[in-house]
Amino acid sequence: MPKTILAVALVLSVAVLPTSLAAQVTSLNPADVGNASLAAGGEVVSEISKNVFIVFQGRKGIYWFGSDGDGVYRYDGKAIVHFTMKDGLSHGRVRDIQEDKSGNILVATLDGIDRFDGQKFVNLTAEDSNAPDGGWRLEPDDLWFSSLYGKRGHNGPYRYDGKTLFRLKLPKHRLEDEFTARNPNPVSSPYEVYDIYRDRRGHIWTGTLIFGACRYDGQSWGWLHEKHLTEVAGGGTFGVRSILEDKEGAFWFCNTRYRFKVSPKVRGDGQIDYKRATGIDFRTPAGGDMIYFMSAIEDDGGNLWMATYDEGVWRYDGQTMTRFSVKDGDKDVRLFSMTRDNHGILWLGTPESGAYKFNGKAFEKFRP
Repeated sequence: MPKTILAVALVLSVAVLPTSLAAQVTSLNPADVGNASLAAGGEVVSEISKNVFIVFQGRKGIYWFGSDGDGVYRYDGKAIVHFTMKDGLSHGRVRDIQEDKSGNILVATLDGIDRFDGQKFVNLTAEDSNAPDGGWRLEPDDLWFSSLYGKRGHNGPYRYDGKTLFRLKLPKHRLEDEFTARNPNPVSSPYEVYDIYRDRRGHIWTGTLIFGACRYDGQSWGWLHEKHLTEVAGGGTFGVRSILEDKEGAFWFCNTRYRFKVSPKVRGDGQIDYKRATGIDFRTPAGGDMIYFMSAIEDDGGNLWMATYDEGVWRYDGQTMTRFSVKDGDKDVRLFSMTRDNHGILWLGTPESGAYKFNGKAFEKFRP
């Protein structure tokens, strides 16, 4: 991981789920927009923010751009509508955008999760479940959200079943007492969730700040923790920001140093039974340590795509690592996130240069 990311690592978050990768990108397909009309709320503007944390496309083809400070932008192929806290958003800094089974758009901000009603955003109140399972369930249509960064100290993710937003609690990690003894007044909870990932079995993985990744299989929890997953060379904490299962069923956590074959079994200490194998042995362009990535995706051909903060995007085809630089003129662009739309087009969110999309050969700036 580049040393320049360490100072900002604790304020970034992204959760990415895999889709498919298109070979070429064109403008928005009008057939996807259909008869979708502009929302009555918000303000029509001429461009999206230069600060884009996340890009999302709903099932109707409409694009949503979440900014790290300037709210949400909605683009239906004809006009851009800007929504802010004046339109009901809990906070201007957006961390995730998802769509529920009924077609409602939900936006996770630093101060809560909001549902779009077609005109404005309405805040959802998180509830603690009194059920024996604590609100943990594995339903295929449920939405999962990472910890909300404006509310420090929460020890788990959030689950939304279409009606209720559940605030969940992760099981105690074997290192909790040791961590508490060393850090009696921590700035952040070691359980703070940075990433949510649903694997091929439908199991939910949560990537945490300090304690590695936790897997929930519908009945029990298991931890996978190694220091290198969250602690970087030279000091500092990155957290598990990206989890990916490849076509062979092996898992990658934030970096390419190792790949993990995990077992359904959980050992007596709460750790998942797993085997670690060598991953991708490569160095940064400057010859430093292996880099950490913010987002990871596997395409239909089995290639792994990894977006870093300030080392561009990397593609691994099973033999060779290929770097794709992201430029704004002559300047290298830093990256927040990587997602894909309904057509498999690869998108990037950046803190200073807006959104980028992949045209089959390179990443180009998105200009509506």
